[in-house]
Amino acid sequence: MKLLELTGEEHAWLAAPLQAGEGIAARLERSLADTLCVRLRCTVRLEPVAAQAPAVAPGVPAWRIDDALAALWLARRLGGRFTGGRAPFLSAGLQAALDAMLAERWLDQPDVAHVPAAFAWRIAVDGVTVTLGLELPRDPGTMTRWALLTITERAA
Repeated sequence: MKLLELTGEEHAWLAAPLQAGEGIAARLERSLADTLCVRLRCTVRLEPVAAQAPAVAPGVPAWRIDDALAALWLARRLGGRFTGGRAPFLSAGLQAALDAMLAERWLDQPDVAHVPAAFAWRIAVDGVTVTLGLELPRDPGTMTRWALLTITERAA
């Protein structure tokens, strides 16, 4: 299988310097926007919204993906245009892309002691507004082990 050359956007993302003092929320938001923009091949605007911490913390990070985002992902990744609707299933590619981005950002973060238990975003993309949420385990060690496992599995 021949690998495709990196696009200019992918080169720019890889070359972007880490910003000192930037918290995980800002870095996660920037990386999420970049990941979605590159993978969906269109402009993406993210707006953080209030997120409710789950009553019971998940054992691994749990993405709360809007059905419309899943349908948009599927249409754009297959080379089509999003015409609306909802997908009744979650694409493994979307889950893997989000997990890989989160694992990389988690391991880049020097101070993991003050991380919120949940994040949420309103995302405007391709003429539609969707929502995306994320719930994290409360133990930083659990997150670090998950991130290392996620990255090593992708490399294998």
